[in-house]
Amino acid sequence: MKKVWMVTGASRGIGLALCRFLLDAGRSVVATARNTDELYKKLRQNGERFLILPLDITDQAQVDEVMDKAISHFGNIDVLVNNAGYGQMGWFENVSAEQIEQQFRTNVFGSMNVTRAVLPHLRRQGSGQIFTLSDVAGLSANAGGSVYAASKFALEGWMEGLAAELLPLNIHATLIEPGSFRTDFLDDSSIVYGEHDIAAYQAAEAACKQWQQDLNHQQVGDPNRLAAILMQLAEDEHPPVRFAAGSDAAEAVIKKANALNRNAQEWLSVSKLTDRQE
Repeated sequence: MKKVWMVTGASRGIGLALCRFLLDAGRSVVATARNTDELYKKLRQNGERFLILPLDITDQAQVDEVMDKAISHFGNIDVLVNNAGYGQMGWFENVSAEQIEQQFRTNVFGSMNVTRAVLPHLRRQGSGQIFTLSDVAGLSANAGGSVYAASKFALEGWMEGLAAELLPLNIHATLIEPGSFRTDFLDDSSIVYGEHDIAAYQAAEAACKQWQQDLNHQQVGDPNRLAAILMQLAEDEHPPVRFAAGSDAAEAVIKKANALNRNAQEWLSVSKLTDRQE
């Protein structure tokens, strides 16, 4: 039996590539986006196998309504892909409190909203798969991306715990940690920088912006290849809790794991000093 997929943030990037791949493979897809006009332009096919719904994932009431419509249309949802999100870049002091709140409202709480809405359906059917798009920045943060990384670190902790909660119910939760993928993620229409401009950070932030501009649309990752892997993982009986997407992502994960190990070993004798002495 072919599974029914629901993909948020489907109007561009990895979400759009995934929807195209799934439809070409004969799967049924619920595609959501805030701007459905773009979705209709880019994905006009497949009749009853394809449902486009407008969705602001930060609005729980709208999320619940959309989930009900999707279930009513297809009868079930088997795979949820939490893909909607954006990158809030810039040095921390340059990013306003409102911008930070919006980053977490979308990247973290939005994904939680959609997952909260789908879980009762997955529990009733006794199976399901939840993919949440994190980032290699969710494991290893760099200057100029501290707020974005913080939102992805939050996803990592939430999904790791959620995976343990859902496994006894035959529901799988997997973090997808992409490296650099050739999408419009670094376009001006997607990426956001801080509202402030503190002199102490100007040179470093300008260099970071230039690096991002040079990398834009030159990234090594292919969204179509990732789409194929996601469909493969959805059919696996024992999918991983984390999947590093791309050689650059895998190398970054290994580097971070080694650094954590070295740090723990270096300070082990001091760490033990906090143990209670009987």
